[in-house]
Amino acid sequence: MKKVMFIAALMLAALPTEAQQVKYTINGISKDNGKTVSLIDRRTNQPVNTATVADGKFSMSGNADKDALMAIGIRENPWATIFFNDGTPMTINLNDSTLKGSPLNERLTRYDVEINAPYGNYMLKVQSMSEEEREKKKVELAGGLMIAVMKMMTGVEKVFKEERETLIPVAFIDEYQQVLGQEKFDSVIATKPAWINHPIAKSQVEYFAQQKAVEAKKNAYVGKLFTDLEEADADGKMHKLSEYVGKGKWVLVDFWASWCGPCMQEMPNVVAAYEKYHAKGFDVVGLSFDNKKEPWLKAIADKNLSWIHLSDLKGWKTVASEVYGVNSIPDNLLIDPQGKIVARGLRAQGLQNKLKEIFGE
Repeated sequence: MKKVMFIAALMLAALPTEAQQVKYTINGISKDNGKTVSLIDRRTNQPVNTATVADGKFSMSGNADKDALMAIGIRENPWATIFFNDGTPMTINLNDSTLKGSPLNERLTRYDVEINAPYGNYMLKVQSMSEEEREKKKVELAGGLMIAVMKMMTGVEKVFKEERETLIPVAFIDEYQQVLGQEKFDSVIATKPAWINHPIAKSQVEYFAQQKAVEAKKNAYVGKLFTDLEEADADGKMHKLSEYVGKGKWVLVDFWASWCGPCMQEMPNVVAAYEKYHAKGFDVVGLSFDNKKEPWLKAIADKNLSWIHLSDLKGWKTVASEVYGVNSIPDNLLIDPQGKIVARGLRAQGLQNKLKEIFGE
């Protein structure tokens, strides 16, 4: 299995100008003859080398920063194999994502399979289905998503516990923070693990600290009554938020957009929550940051988002952004039956845990 490769990485600081360079040597195997293999520095998300597959093989060598986290794969394939540049020559099979080289990188590859394979296989399964088949199996798929997320959580916790004296946790900082939350990540950082001085770790800790300050400002809304606003539905009819909030139900006000990749990735989780708890008094109101009607409506239909949707189609200038200080999406507000905001920014397992706390199983 492979870690997702060709996606935007976190915005991280520039590389040190005097970082020690070591040589990497890669001999590879791939069935994709004629395709280009790219080697990516995961800190900058920039390519550092390429090679062409010929007769099922490829090779590349060069210099890169010592212990830099690298990813290698074929651009048309969204998955890649990751490794640390420790100077050990490696053999990498892109057909089955196996790596032979240093013991560190061999363990890293096994962990990557354990952590990312369940969710990756789940997404491949969903993408291979027709819309009709997804609709018929939506309950089964919701359960499958929960299992995949739980397996990722278990794998990430294992890595951070067993490999605290190595660099391996650096490769999974983002997964840890996403599935286990900022508070648990901060508690790990406080123990000063050996990997904390890796450039990626330093940059991400700084990034998360900045995000924490932003979240603190956002969370100033928690504990207060919601503020009303008015936007149009898909037919152009104006609705106030107060038509749906403070009416005796728990409501998730979901800030999203059809063009927002993380929003679309989170939608199956929101759908699963809606399907599980709607009959118990849980509802969702989607407030879109789209600026074009067609992709907004298409995303609603494609993702089977069967709750109320409103938008003024003003993008980041939407009234929802102004009223609730939304400067990044996905974002959301969980509002109690009396109209008080009780939580913000609930995602992935965090949303499921909160709803379980409220409604039970």
